[in-house]
Amino acid sequence: MRTSLNEIREIEEYLLEYSPPECRLVFDARMLLQPELQEKVIEQKQIYDLVKKYSRKQLKTEIEAVHDKLFTAPEHKTFRQRIFNLFTKS
Repeated sequence: MRTSLNEIREIEEYLLEYSPPECRLVFDARMLLQPELQEKVIEQKQIYDLVKKYSRKQLKTEIEAVHDKLFTAPEHKTFRQRIFNLFTKS
């Protein structure tokens, strides 16, 4: 178990470019010699990409909810008007 956690940490440091250049070179060489390590790196990168996309989608949903509330709720009418005034010609 400990070995796999260390490997995940190493892959993470490699992908996020936390490791120094000389360590990255050694890791690149290890990936060339160990195709299964290269597969794990690809899989972990795909997971990071999915998490990033999900986070962006969640953030977009939250922003849209705030937007809808600010621009439709009657209690925010004054705020709405002030924003619209920023974009109208004086």
